[in-house]
Amino acid sequence: MERVQFQQEQMLDELKDLVDKKVFTVAETKQIMKQRSIHEATLVRRVAKKSDFLRYASYEMGLEHLRRKRVERLSMCRVQMDNLSMLNVTSEIPKTPVTVSDFALVRRQFHIFERALKRFKSDVGLWIEYIQLAKKEGARSLVGRITARALQLHPNVPSLYILAASHELAHLSPSTARTLLQRGIRLNSSNVEMWTEYLKMELGFIESLRRRWDVLGITREGTGVSQNVKNIVSEKDQFLDVDMDEGTTTAGIEKARDAELERLDQEGDEGTAARKQILDGVIVKAVMDSAVQALPQIELFESFNRLITIYPSSPTLRESLIEHFDALLRSTLPQHPRAIEILYTRLLTSASDSASQASSSSNPSVENLRGRALVEGVRRANEMLISIMSDTQEESVRQVYAQFALEWCQKDSRINLDENLKLYVISSLQALIHRQKSSSPSLLCAHIKLVTEAAQRGTVEPAKALDTAKRYTSRVPESASVWIARLTAMKALDENIDAVWREARRSVSPKDENFAHVWTWGISEDMVHDERLRVYEVLLNESVGDSSLQEHLLLGYVAALMVSRSTPVSGDDSDQVANKSAKALNLQKLRHMQGRFLNTGKVWQKMFHLEAEENGSAIVLEELYELWRTANVVEATIAWAEWLLKNGKGKEASVLIVRSKGSVGQKEQEEMETQWVRIMG
Repeated sequence: MERVQFQQEQMLDELKDLVDKKVFTVAETKQIMKQRSIHEATLVRRVAKKSDFLRYASYEMGLEHLRRKRVERLSMCRVQMDNLSMLNVTSEIPKTPVTVSDFALVRRQFHIFERALKRFKSDVGLWIEYIQLAKKEGARSLVGRITARALQLHPNVPSLYILAASHELAHLSPSTARTLLQRGIRLNSSNVEMWTEYLKMELGFIESLRRRWDVLGITREGTGVSQNVKNIVSEKDQFLDVDMDEGTTTAGIEKARDAELERLDQEGDEGTAARKQILDGVIVKAVMDSAVQALPQIELFESFNRLITIYPSSPTLRESLIEHFDALLRSTLPQHPRAIEILYTRLLTSASDSASQASSSSNPSVENLRGRALVEGVRRANEMLISIMSDTQEESVRQVYAQFALEWCQKDSRINLDENLKLYVISSLQALIHRQKSSSPSLLCAHIKLVTEAAQRGTVEPAKALDTAKRYTSRVPESASVWIARLTAMKALDENIDAVWREARRSVSPKDENFAHVWTWGISEDMVHDERLRVYEVLLNESVGDSSLQEHLLLGYVAALMVSRSTPVSGDDSDQVANKSAKALNLQKLRHMQGRFLNTGKVWQKMFHLEAEENGSAIVLEELYELWRTANVVEATIAWAEWLLKNGKGKEASVLIVRSKGSVGQKEQEEMETQWVRIMG
C-alpha cells in the first residue's frame, strides 16, 4: 500500500512539474491520468498481452515527444522575449535546470518494458525493442545491462550479440565488441551472420589503425614478421579465448594485444614489420581461417566475398584478402558450382590497383574489364573452368561453364564482346564437348544456342547450326532441354518444326523435369483460337495412357476453351445470346472430351473458377459443380456455396452445405464446417 502511495506521489510531482513549467495544462494532465489508468487496468488482467504493454509504451513515447516539442517551443519564446539587445536571437536555446519531468516520462517507458519482460522473458523481439528504446534515449549503461540480461536468457540468438557489439563499437569500445562477438561465435559457430560481423569488425579495426598511423606519419614499410602478432592470431584456442562468466578476454591475451599495439606505434624495424603484418590483414585472415574451419559452407564464402569486395579497405589490403580468400575457397570447396562461379567471376572483374580507384566511392573490384584486360580475363576464366571440368563429371559443374559461355557471348550480355572473342568461347565449348564426348545437356544446349545466334549474325552457316542441333538430339534423345534448344533454333532460323516436334514428343523421357514443356512447346498465345484447340486435341490423343501428362494438357485445353469468353459483351441482346451459346458450346465440348480422356478434379476445378471469373451462368456452374464434386466433394461444395452466397442466394448455399455434410464422413464434415464458417465470417 505504501509502495502504491509512493508511486502516486511521484506521478503527481511529475505532472505538477509539467504544469508549473506550462508544458501541459491542468486539463491535459487529468487526461494523461485517465489514459494511464486505462492502460494500467489492461496490464493487471489475469492473462496479460504483449500488445497491451507495447500500446502503453507507445502512448508514453508519444507523450514524451510532445513534451520535448513544447519545451523547445517555450524555450525559443523565452529567448526571443528576453533578448532585448537582439544580439543573441540565433544563439542556442539556454538549458534550464533539470527537474523530475525531464526524465520521468522516459523512465516510465523503461519501467513498462521491465514489467513486460517479467512476463515475456522468452520474447526476443521485446528485448530488442527495449534495447532500441534505450539506445534512442542515450542510456548507454542501460543498454549494456539490458543486452547482458538478454544474452543470459538467449545465448543462442546471434542478433543480440550483433546488436550489443554494434552499440559498443558506436561508443568506441572495440575490445568489448570483440569480446561479445567472440562469445557469440563460440555459442553459435554455425551462424554465417556472426562470422561476417566479426570479420567486418576486424576490418574496421585495421582501417582505424591505418588512419591513425597515417595521421602520426608512421609508415608500414619493412620486412620480417612480428612474433607477438603471430601469437595473438595464430592459435585458434588463443584467438577465441573468452571468459564466459565475466564476458572478457583472458588477461594474458588482452595484455599481449595491448602491449603489441603500444609497440606498433613506435619506430624501429620490429615495429615496422608488425605494422606491415597488421595492415596486410593477418588478423582478418586468421578470422577467415577459423570461420572456414568451423563452418565450411558456400553461404559463408558468399557472405565473406560480398564483405571483402565492398568494404572500403585500401587496395593493397583488399588484394591480399581476396588472394587468401580464393585460396581457402579452392581448398575447401574445389568443385562446388557456386564456389567456381565466384572464382571465375573474379577473373572477369578489374583489380583495385590505383590511387584513383582507392578514393572512388564505387567498388573497384566489381567493375567490368575492358579492352585487352577483358580478353585476358575471358581466356583465364575459360581455361580455369575447362581445367576444373576435366577432374569431374558432375552436371552441376558443367552448368557453370554453360552459364559462363552464355553470359559472355549472348547478344543481350552486359558486355558486348568482340566477335572473335565470342568465336573463341564457342570453339572452346565445342572442343570440350568433342574431346570429352560429352552428353551433358547443359553444354549441348549452350552450344546450340550460341551457334544459332552466330548463324543469325552471319558468322556461322545456318545449315551448320541446324546440323549441330540434330547431332546433339541424337546423342541424348531423352533430354527435354536439348530438344527444346533444337526446336528454338529451328524456329529462329525459320525452319519447319512440325516433324521434329513430333519426334521430340516420342523421344523425350517422361522422367525429365521438362517433359511436359516439350509437349506444349509448339502452342503459343498468338495462335488462332480454333487452331490452338485443334493442336491440344491432337496432343491429348497422343498422350493417352499418361495420366499426369493428360491432366497437364487438359488444364491448358480448358484455358484455351475459355479464351473466347474474354471478349467484352456489349449491351445488345444478340451479343448476350451469342455469349451464352458460346458457354453452352464450350461445356458441351468439354463433356465430349470427358468421355474420351481422364478428367481429374483439377480440370473441373479450373473450369469452374474460370467460368465464375467470367460471370458465368448458374446453370453451367452447377453442372460443373456436379462434375467436380465426384472428385473432391468438400472443395467443390465450398466453391459452389461461396458463389451462391456472393450472388444473393445465401439460403440455397446453406441448404447445399447441410445436404452435402450428410453425404461425407466425419473428417470431411468438420473441414467443410470450418471453411464455411470462415466464408460466413
